[in-house]
Amino acid sequence: MEDAYIYDAVRSPRGKGRKDGALHEVTAAKLSADVLNALKTRNDLNGHAVEDVIWGNVTQVGEQGACLARTAVLASDLDESIPGVSINRFCASGLEAVNMAANQVRGGAGDAYIAGGVECMSRVPMGSDGGAIAADPTIAMKTYFVPQGISSDIIATEYGFTRDQADELAVRSQRRAKAAWDDHRFDRSVIEIRDINGLPILGHDEYMRPETDMQSLGALKPSFKDMGEVMPGFDKIALMKYPHLERINHIHHAGNSSGIVDGAAAILIGNKAYGEKNGLTPRARIRATAKIGTDPTIMLTGPVPVTHKILADSGMNISDIDLFEVNEAFASVVLRFMQAFEVDPDVVNVNGGSIAMGHPLGATGAIILGTLLDELERSDKETGLATLCIGSGMGAATIIERV
Repeated sequence: MEDAYIYDAVRSPRGKGRKDGALHEVTAAKLSADVLNALKTRNDLNGHAVEDVIWGNVTQVGEQGACLARTAVLASDLDESIPGVSINRFCASGLEAVNMAANQVRGGAGDAYIAGGVECMSRVPMGSDGGAIAADPTIAMKTYFVPQGISSDIIATEYGFTRDQADELAVRSQRRAKAAWDDHRFDRSVIEIRDINGLPILGHDEYMRPETDMQSLGALKPSFKDMGEVMPGFDKIALMKYPHLERINHIHHAGNSSGIVDGAAAILIGNKAYGEKNGLTPRARIRATAKIGTDPTIMLTGPVPVTHKILADSGMNISDIDLFEVNEAFASVVLRFMQAFEVDPDVVNVNGGSIAMGHPLGATGAIILGTLLDELERSDKETGLATLCIGSGMGAATIIERV
């Protein structure tokens, strides 16, 4: 088996996922091409420089459909001889693209790949692609389907997390994100997005609300209470699946859940010979990858079993990990991870997360892996784990170590 190394990682800023967001005028193909071009320029990727571009993208309809990966290659300055393939593992699509690329390299199927993803949620709304998991009653009844927001509240109820705990995590995420930007910790990875005239559009994460405090969050109403208790009454479905619960405690709202944003990220992965041939210095080795299926109703607990799996597969213990990136889809997801592994909050999402900066579905996995790598280097740590919960009940994880 070859070793797979990360040679470079770039991302766009995250723009508000609304029509008045800074990146609303930018298509997914253009945003993807921008991060691909950054990798090309920074690493002198000429000709058939990589075997493939593996691109995560969740809502694959309209301008994000028709193998967006190949469209992005053709829209970029990469050579047309480089193919592209789009993948969808929901929120972990960007990380799964990296894992697929790493395992192709490790298996000898090409010396190098570009992996990452994109989501322009202001232009292609989440859920606009439909899906049998929710729309087909025979499947929805079998799986006790509820929306993810209800799932996040089930986690809070099942594992005893309070509204104050969720809000405290959200405030911490906002403060850490602001501190990271103020300290220029994202400078190496974030590229400025420009329009067709070369004028700057966005150079920072737009979604952040650093003024957030416990008082402002306390004024927000739970986002999923009505759909759970009134119409269409998803709490009844949840309680059929989990009859030991008396009721669902609805603690999540817009302030302690991930933000809807636009964004893209790309990572250059290759073997040792590729780096030597092209004069590139590896930044980290991808030590292990894993994915797993979980209970589809509570849905978002995947980071816990997939972390158990990846540690067992790699012969490691949780104490071997210096830093963690656990996607902040909802506050209870991260609270459950820290509870399960008794992990110190000081080593989890130390530069903030998706609650503060947003969650561009197909790109987030690659974004948090790049953030993890940057922080390992900045803080002079050795080993990090990135993991995400996934719709329909799955989990994905990656362990990297500096070289």
